[in-house]
Amino acid sequence: MTTDPTPAASTPDDAPRALVTGASTGIGRATVRRLVRAGYRVLASARREDRLAALAEETACDTFAADLTNDAQVAALADHARSLGPLKSLVHIAGGAIGADRVEDGRAEDWSRMYDINVLSTLRLTQALLGHLRADGGGDILVLTSTAAIAPYPGGAGYTAAKHAERMIPATLRLELVGEPIRVIEIRPGLVETEEFSLNRYRGDAEAAAEVYAGVAEPLTADDCAEVITFSLTLPDHVNLDEVVIRPRAQASNTVVHRER
Repeated sequence: MTTDPTPAASTPDDAPRALVTGASTGIGRATVRRLVRAGYRVLASARREDRLAALAEETACDTFAADLTNDAQVAALADHARSLGPLKSLVHIAGGAIGADRVEDGRAEDWSRMYDINVLSTLRLTQALLGHLRADGGGDILVLTSTAAIAPYPGGAGYTAAKHAERMIPATLRLELVGEPIRVIEIRPGLVETEEFSLNRYRGDAEAAAEVYAGVAEPLTADDCAEVITFSLTLPDHVNLDEVVIRPRAQASNTVVHRER
Protein backbone atom coordinates (compact mmCIF):
# COMPACT_ATOMS: atom_id res chain seq x y z
CA MET A 1 0.00 0.00 0.00
CA THR A 2 1.41 3.37 -1.00
CA THR A 3 1.06 6.68 0.76
CA ASP A 4 -0.29 9.45 -1.45
CA PRO A 5 0.81 13.00 -0.67
CA THR A 6 -1.68 14.79 1.53
CA PRO A 7 -2.50 18.21 0.14
CA ALA A 8 -2.65 21.02 2.67
CA ALA A 9 -6.28 22.08 2.61
CA SER A 10 -8.72 24.04 4.69
CA THR A 11 -10.61 21.93 7.23
CA PRO A 12 -13.94 23.17 8.65
CA ASP A 13 -13.77 24.55 12.18
CA ASP A 14 -16.40 22.04 13.31
CA ALA A 15 -14.44 19.05 11.98
CA PRO A 16 -13.55 16.40 14.58
CA ARG A 17 -10.20 17.02 16.21
CA ALA A 18 -7.61 14.33 16.93
CA LEU A 19 -4.35 14.42 18.86
CA VAL A 20 -1.80 12.01 17.37
CA THR A 21 1.43 11.20 19.22
CA GLY A 22 4.54 9.71 17.65
CA ALA A 23 3.73 11.83 14.61
CA SER A 24 7.24 12.51 13.33
CA THR A 25 7.71 9.14 11.64
CA GLY A 26 6.25 5.75 10.78
CA ILE A 27 2.72 4.85 11.82
CA GLY A 28 2.16 8.15 13.62
CA ARG A 29 3.04 10.25 10.59
CA ALA A 30 0.95 8.04 8.30
CA THR A 31 -1.98 8.35 10.70
CA VAL A 32 -1.83 12.14 10.63
CA ARG A 33 -1.98 12.05 6.84
CA ARG A 34 -4.89 9.61 6.81
CA LEU A 35 -6.92 11.50 9.39
CA VAL A 36 -6.42 14.81 7.60
CA ARG A 37 -7.65 13.19 4.39
CA ALA A 38 -10.63 11.85 6.35
CA GLY A 39 -11.59 15.39 7.37
CA TYR A 40 -10.07 15.63 10.86
CA ARG A 41 -8.31 18.63 12.32
CA VAL A 42 -5.15 17.04 13.67
CA LEU A 43 -2.77 18.10 16.41
CA ALA A 44 0.44 16.18 15.72
CA SER A 45 2.93 15.67 18.53
CA ALA A 46 6.44 14.23 18.69
CA ARG A 47 9.83 15.26 20.01
CA ARG A 48 11.45 16.41 16.75
CA GLU A 49 10.30 19.90 15.82
CA ASP A 50 11.82 19.82 12.33
CA ARG A 51 9.85 16.69 11.42
CA LEU A 52 6.66 18.22 12.78
CA ALA A 53 7.23 21.41 10.78
CA ALA A 54 7.58 19.40 7.57
CA LEU A 55 4.40 17.46 8.35
CA ALA A 56 2.52 20.68 9.06
CA GLU A 57 3.61 22.13 5.73
CA GLU A 58 2.43 18.97 3.97
CA THR A 59 -0.90 18.45 5.75
CA ALA A 60 -1.78 21.77 7.44
CA CYS A 61 -1.98 19.96 10.78
CA ASP A 62 -1.32 21.75 14.07
CA THR A 63 1.82 20.66 15.91
CA PHE A 64 3.24 20.62 19.42
CA ALA A 65 6.64 19.18 20.32
CA ALA A 66 6.69 17.18 23.55
CA ASP A 67 8.60 14.38 25.25
CA LEU A 68 5.98 12.04 26.69
CA THR A 69 8.35 10.83 29.41
CA ASN A 70 8.33 14.35 30.88
CA ASP A 71 5.34 15.19 33.11
CA ALA A 72 5.58 18.94 32.52
CA GLN A 73 5.73 18.55 28.74
CA VAL A 74 2.72 16.21 28.73
CA ALA A 75 0.79 18.76 30.81
CA ALA A 76 1.77 21.50 28.35
CA LEU A 77 0.64 19.34 25.42
CA ALA A 78 -2.71 18.73 27.10
CA ASP A 79 -3.14 22.46 27.78
CA HIS A 80 -2.39 23.23 24.14
CA ALA A 81 -4.87 20.60 22.96
CA ARG A 82 -7.56 22.16 25.17
CA SER A 83 -6.78 25.63 23.81
CA LEU A 84 -7.54 24.48 20.27
CA GLY A 85 -11.09 23.40 21.08
CA PRO A 86 -13.06 20.18 21.60
CA LEU A 87 -11.10 16.94 21.28
CA LYS A 88 -12.73 13.93 19.63
CA SER A 89 -9.89 11.41 19.55
CA LEU A 90 -6.68 10.77 21.48
CA VAL A 91 -4.56 8.59 19.19
CA HIS A 92 -1.48 7.41 21.04
CA ILE A 93 1.08 5.92 18.66
CA ALA A 94 4.38 6.79 20.36
CA GLY A 95 6.44 3.98 21.88
CA GLY A 96 9.37 1.80 20.99
CA ALA A 97 11.76 -1.06 21.67
CA ILE A 98 15.37 -0.99 22.84
CA GLY A 99 17.62 -3.97 22.22
CA ALA A 100 16.92 -7.64 21.52
CA ASP A 101 18.73 -9.21 24.44
CA ARG A 102 18.03 -12.55 26.04
CA VAL A 103 16.59 -12.31 29.54
CA GLU A 104 19.94 -13.28 31.08
CA ASP A 105 21.67 -10.44 29.22
CA GLY A 106 19.02 -7.73 29.48
CA ARG A 107 19.96 -4.37 30.92
CA ALA A 108 17.72 -2.96 33.63
CA GLU A 109 18.13 0.56 32.27
CA ASP A 110 16.76 -0.56 28.88
CA TRP A 111 13.78 -2.26 30.51
CA SER A 112 13.12 0.85 32.61
CA ARG A 113 13.30 3.10 29.55
CA MET A 114 10.90 0.87 27.59
CA TYR A 115 8.46 0.88 30.50
CA ASP A 116 8.58 4.67 30.56
CA ILE A 117 8.14 5.26 26.82
CA ASN A 118 5.44 2.61 26.40
CA VAL A 119 3.51 2.28 29.66
CA LEU A 120 3.96 5.49 31.62
CA SER A 121 3.57 7.70 28.55
CA THR A 122 0.17 6.09 27.95
CA LEU A 123 -0.73 6.68 31.59
CA ARG A 124 0.39 10.32 31.53
CA LEU A 125 -1.53 11.13 28.35
CA THR A 126 -4.69 9.37 29.48
CA GLN A 127 -4.70 11.14 32.83
CA ALA A 128 -4.00 14.50 31.20
CA LEU A 129 -6.73 14.26 28.55
CA LEU A 130 -9.51 12.02 29.86
CA GLY A 131 -11.20 14.95 31.59
CA HIS A 132 -10.97 16.95 28.36
CA LEU A 133 -12.76 14.18 26.44
CA ARG A 134 -15.45 13.99 29.12
CA ALA A 135 -15.98 17.74 29.11
CA ASP A 136 -16.40 17.69 25.35
CA GLY A 137 -19.12 15.05 25.50
CA GLY A 138 -17.05 11.94 24.89
CA GLY A 139 -14.74 10.62 22.22
CA ASP A 140 -12.06 8.04 21.61
CA ILE A 141 -8.91 6.81 23.29
CA LEU A 142 -6.92 4.72 20.81
CA VAL A 143 -3.68 3.08 21.92
CA LEU A 144 -1.29 1.42 19.49
CA THR A 145 0.41 -1.48 21.23
CA SER A 146 1.82 -4.50 19.36
CA THR A 147 1.40 -8.23 18.99
CA ALA A 148 4.24 -8.19 21.53
CA ALA A 149 1.44 -7.33 23.98
CA ILE A 150 -0.07 -10.80 23.63
CA ALA A 151 2.80 -13.23 23.00
CA PRO A 152 6.53 -13.49 23.76
CA TYR A 153 9.42 -14.20 21.42
CA PRO A 154 13.12 -14.88 22.00
CA GLY A 155 15.11 -11.71 22.52
CA GLY A 156 12.00 -9.65 23.15
CA ALA A 157 11.34 -9.98 26.87
CA GLY A 158 11.88 -6.33 27.75
CA TYR A 159 9.64 -5.07 24.97
CA THR A 160 6.96 -7.73 25.41
CA ALA A 161 6.89 -7.07 29.15
CA ALA A 162 6.35 -3.35 28.51
CA LYS A 163 3.69 -3.95 25.87
CA HIS A 164 1.86 -6.51 28.03
CA ALA A 165 1.73 -3.86 30.76
CA GLU A 166 0.64 -1.12 28.35
CA ARG A 167 -2.19 -3.34 27.07
CA MET A 168 -3.69 -3.39 30.55
CA ILE A 169 -4.34 0.36 30.42
CA PRO A 170 -6.94 0.28 27.61
CA ALA A 171 -8.26 -3.07 28.87
CA THR A 172 -8.91 -1.63 32.33
CA LEU A 173 -10.12 1.74 31.04
CA ARG A 174 -12.77 -0.03 28.98
CA LEU A 175 -14.15 -1.57 32.18
CA GLU A 176 -13.91 1.64 34.18
CA LEU A 177 -15.53 3.85 31.52
CA VAL A 178 -18.37 1.55 30.48
CA GLY A 179 -21.55 3.62 30.30
CA GLU A 180 -19.67 6.77 29.34
CA PRO A 181 -19.58 7.95 25.70
CA ILE A 182 -15.89 7.14 25.33
CA ARG A 183 -14.59 4.37 23.10
CA VAL A 184 -11.36 2.64 24.10
CA ILE A 185 -9.59 1.00 21.17
CA GLU A 186 -6.37 -1.01 21.10
CA ILE A 187 -4.57 -1.71 17.81
CA ARG A 188 -1.88 -4.43 17.83
CA PRO A 189 0.31 -4.53 14.72
CA GLY A 190 2.64 -7.41 13.96
CA LEU A 191 5.54 -7.13 11.51
CA VAL A 192 5.50 -3.55 10.20
CA GLU A 193 8.39 -2.24 8.13
CA THR A 194 9.02 1.40 8.96
CA GLU A 195 12.12 3.50 8.54
CA GLU A 196 13.05 3.78 12.21
CA PHE A 197 11.49 1.21 14.57
CA SER A 198 14.00 -1.62 14.08
CA LEU A 199 16.88 0.77 13.43
CA ASN A 200 16.26 2.37 16.82
CA ARG A 201 15.81 -1.02 18.45
CA TYR A 202 19.19 -2.20 17.18
CA ARG A 203 20.89 1.05 18.19
CA GLY A 204 21.58 2.20 14.63
CA ASP A 205 22.77 -1.18 13.28
CA ALA A 206 21.22 -1.03 9.80
CA GLU A 207 22.19 -4.61 8.93
CA ALA A 208 20.50 -6.06 12.02
CA ALA A 209 17.45 -3.87 11.44
CA ALA A 210 17.12 -5.02 7.82
CA GLU A 211 17.33 -8.66 8.87
CA VAL A 212 14.02 -8.31 10.73
CA TYR A 213 12.23 -7.99 7.37
CA ALA A 214 14.57 -10.13 5.24
CA GLY A 215 12.70 -12.45 2.90
CA VAL A 216 9.25 -11.22 3.91
CA ALA A 217 7.59 -10.40 0.60
CA GLU A 218 5.02 -7.98 1.95
CA PRO A 219 5.39 -6.85 5.56
CA LEU A 220 2.83 -4.38 6.81
CA THR A 221 3.46 -0.72 6.09
CA ALA A 222 2.80 2.30 8.26
CA ASP A 223 -0.03 3.24 5.92
CA ASP A 224 -1.67 -0.17 6.36
CA CYS A 225 -1.84 0.48 10.09
CA ALA A 226 -2.98 4.08 9.62
CA GLU A 227 -5.84 2.88 7.43
CA VAL A 228 -7.06 0.51 10.15
CA ILE A 229 -6.72 3.22 12.80
CA THR A 230 -8.73 5.67 10.70
CA PHE A 231 -11.37 3.04 9.98
CA SER A 232 -11.80 2.30 13.68
CA LEU A 233 -12.21 6.00 14.51
CA THR A 234 -14.67 6.76 11.71
CA LEU A 235 -17.15 3.99 12.53
CA PRO A 236 -20.43 5.09 14.15
CA ASP A 237 -19.81 6.23 17.72
CA HIS A 238 -21.62 3.24 19.25
CA VAL A 239 -19.29 0.78 17.46
CA ASN A 240 -16.13 0.03 19.47
CA LEU A 241 -13.38 -2.13 18.02
CA ASP A 242 -12.01 -3.19 21.39
CA GLU A 243 -8.91 -5.01 20.15
CA VAL A 244 -7.58 -5.33 16.61
CA VAL A 245 -4.63 -7.55 15.67
CA ILE A 246 -3.03 -6.74 12.29
CA ARG A 247 -0.42 -8.97 10.71
CA PRO A 248 0.92 -9.41 7.19
CA ARG A 249 -0.26 -12.54 5.43
CA ALA A 250 3.26 -13.98 5.76
CA GLN A 251 3.15 -13.86 9.58
CA ALA A 252 1.18 -16.42 11.58
CA SER A 253 2.55 -15.45 15.01
CA ASN A 254 5.42 -13.53 16.55
CA THR A 255 7.70 -16.50 15.91
CA VAL A 256 6.26 -18.01 12.70
CA VAL A 257 7.03 -15.90 9.63
CA HIS A 258 7.31 -17.10 6.03
CA ARG A 259 10.52 -15.84 4.44
CA GLU A 260 11.38 -16.29 0.77
CA ARG A 261 15.12 -16.85 0.64
